[in-house]
Amino acid sequence: MVGVEILRADIVEIELSIIMPCLNEAETLARCIGKAQAFLTRCSVAREIVIGDNGSTDGSQEIARNLGARVVDVALRGYGAAILGAVQAAHGRYCVIGDSDDSYDFSALEPFVAALRDGADLVVGNRFQGGIRPGAMPWKNRYIGNPVLSGLGRFLFKTRVKDFHCGLRGFSRSAFECMELCTTGMEFASEMVVKAAVLGLRIEEAPTALDKDGRSRLPHLRPCVTVGDI
Repeated sequence: MVGVEILRADIVEIELSIIMPCLNEAETLARCIGKAQAFLTRCSVAREIVIGDNGSTDGSQEIARNLGARVVDVALRGYGAAILGAVQAAHGRYCVIGDSDDSYDFSALEPFVAALRDGADLVVGNRFQGGIRPGAMPWKNRYIGNPVLSGLGRFLFKTRVKDFHCGLRGFSRSAFECMELCTTGMEFASEMVVKAAVLGLRIEEAPTALDKDGRSRLPHLRPCVTVGDI
């Protein structure tokens, strides 16, 4: 665990926490929070938006706070570390996590929440069912890397998940605690699916559209460095 203390006394029960890891996402963070707020308002769910900030220096924290999101500062670097720190500090019965680069549509989370309310422990987005917009995923990842790695995962861990590396996913608080996740990098996404499968948790998929991210700079990670960017 990342070491964030959780205070639960006298907290109004929250059904859903929308969580975004963040490292210098000032360019896109406001759009992501705005979409999440639109969904939460439309669905009238008891909620919160939590930003797991990994040491931003571009003012991302102020943007989030000004828009009503709660910022959790996570000193340990890494995609997984930022999510773990934010989830540990969140209060929701369910959590939905997604990247803060505007590649996922936080205003269209109905399938995730519906599946969680129906008893799913983990709901993984499927970008191949939901649609991949032009320029959103390199061809080698779309047609080779992701299908091969997801297929290997299905074979090894006896799961039906077809998109192991989708960054938009939801899970229950109880499932999160059972999985005891510990990886701090991009491998966090695979660890979650693998542990859920090994533990026999109920895993569902939800169609998810993937857009080209809204940043003008290059992403933090490169596909040649880690398969977690697939």
